Amino acid sequence: MKIDKQTVEQIAHLARLEITGQESEQLITDMNRILSFMDKLNEVDTSGVEPLIYMTDEVNVLREDKTQQAITHEKALQNAPKRDGKFFLVPKVIKK
Repeated sequence: MKIDKQTVEQIAHLARLEITGQESEQLITDMNRILSFMDKLNEVDTSGVEPLIYMTDEVNVLREDKTQQAITHEKALQNAPKRDGKFFLVPKVIKK
């Protein structure tokens, strides 16, 4: 598969990116290099290789989840720039 300008523009549109002509050319070069590297990897015989599940044999050591020192609403809202009773007031970010 060869990446061309149309493919890069479609990917940029789907990713909601605005790219310049120079950036487009650089992306074409980079993506083609990635695909050629993947083609090289596809040439390697991996039929006897077990799938890799974890990168290391290390086991995560997790602490027990305990509730500690709860704070009151008043204390939590103490430094809030705007508040309404028990709630933080924040600007509306959803646009129509």
